[in-house]
Amino acid sequence: MKKDYYEVLGVSRQASAEEIKKAYRQAALKYHPDRNPGNKEAEEKFKEAAEAYSVLIDPEKRAIYDRYGHQGLQGRGYQGFGGFDSSIFQDFEDILGNFFGFSFSEFFGGEPGRRSRTQRGRDLALELQVSLEEVAAGSEKELKITRHELCPICGGSRLKPGTKKSVCPACQGRGQLRYQQGFFTITRTCSHCDGLGEIIATPCSECQGTGQVKQKKQLKVKIPAGVDDGTRLRISGEGEAGAPGLPRGDLYVIIRVKKHPFFERRGRDLYCQVDLSFSQAALGARVAIPLLNGGQEVLKIPAGVQPGEVFKLRGAGLKELGSHRSGDLYVRVMVKTPEKLDREQKSLLIRLAELRGEKLEEVDQSVLNKYQKLVGSEDSDQ
Repeated sequence: MKKDYYEVLGVSRQASAEEIKKAYRQAALKYHPDRNPGNKEAEEKFKEAAEAYSVLIDPEKRAIYDRYGHQGLQGRGYQGFGGFDSSIFQDFEDILGNFFGFSFSEFFGGEPGRRSRTQRGRDLALELQVSLEEVAAGSEKELKITRHELCPICGGSRLKPGTKKSVCPACQGRGQLRYQQGFFTITRTCSHCDGLGEIIATPCSECQGTGQVKQKKQLKVKIPAGVDDGTRLRISGEGEAGAPGLPRGDLYVIIRVKKHPFFERRGRDLYCQVDLSFSQAALGARVAIPLLNGGQEVLKIPAGVQPGEVFKLRGAGLKELGSHRSGDLYVRVMVKTPEKLDREQKSLLIRLAELRGEKLEEVDQSVLNKYQKLVGSEDSDQ
């Protein structure tokens, strides 16, 4: 069963036309398909809100609904959007349609009405790859884009200079042709003027009557320090040109950070791994650790370090976006075992093992002994 139209919009039965408009606009923005891609539930709620608005904003239909409910509308030929005059949505076509690039009439299965050329320019989006070094320091990158600009010959009027446009004789400038069939009002796009409401007999030869031409543009974009993969930078007014006298669209630059061969990023912290020799791990060492700014920091490794231990270099990470704070660099050390030894090296290691009481020819029982000790202590606790 259909929901109560007043309940759908969240207004009282005594709501004024302005209250109904306001409630519908809020619902339409919330459940708009472009804000909820692939969400069938939101799409149905969007349709319900539009249907409720189409009835409650019309005094005659609202009176019938108040008296007879949904059945009263169906009995008089009002069956969903097929019987409603699509002109009711014109109040919100500019607010919602232009914002989302959306057509109400097409969404509900109808024909588009008069096409508006009084729109701001379209937004553009592109991806930009940056290195982790550029993320650390911030940088400036040069972009090359192709976008629509107002035609330099006609200035966006679409007319050949010296000529004038005329009102479409078929639709009288409305861009739509309407037919009345009983309770139904059928609206179709005027095919004579393609919904523009005007005829251009002599279009501009430069833009072929579109009012715009494609041009290449070079831009410099500042990449702030600390940006993350997927960060979207908005460059106001660098999208495509709008209709004459209206603002341009915006350019959105989506940052893609390249994978670094040495550092791993986790938020504002960096991680890396260094290999130590057996001697360095046993005796201690001082290791130069590279930094993203091109410098280095000496890390002091204590004697007897174990594989997998992690050391922190405070403040050697990345800057936090929009802040002066920096992350840290975490260094994991691993012991690299030599794969080949010459006779002298092998002899020295054997001598070391003997000095430490290690019998290399025998089976090492230390792991088994440790296991038995651990298991035994656990049994005694129980």
